[in-house]
Amino acid sequence: MTGWITVAGLGPGSDAMVTPEVAAALDQATDVIGYIPYVARVAARPGLTLNASDNRVELDRARHALSLAAAGARVVIVSSGDPGVFAMASALFEALEEAGGDPDIRILPGITAMLAAAARAGAPWAMISARSTCRTT
Repeated sequence: MTGWITVAGLGPGSDAMVTPEVAAALDQATDVIGYIPYVARVAARPGLTLNASDNRVELDRARHALSLAAAGARVVIVSSGDPGVFAMASALFEALEEAGGDPDIRILPGITAMLAAAARAGAPWAMISARSTCRTT
């Protein structure tokens, strides 16, 4: 296999919340695969094929990615937030178990909506944690 597959989280919506590592993978990709609204967030450019599909067809997306990578494509499977939370990484490994092979696979984290909201709110989890560990005398 000469291609590769990256499963990447696009974050909660703002382009500013796409990590530099995910942006670099998208710049190198020949194909992007994902749910219609997520693929729509990726800018079209020459040499890039956008493969959008409906919801609930994660295994089909994963199989398509494996097929493209086997033919030499550089594939990024996109999800919102983080691909571990939205299970696209799991679907890829399930399809890989069915298909076999040893493709070059990377999983790149994304920023979840919960973490983005917490940061905007002033890191309430840190404040809650700090208060629960402080003792008064």
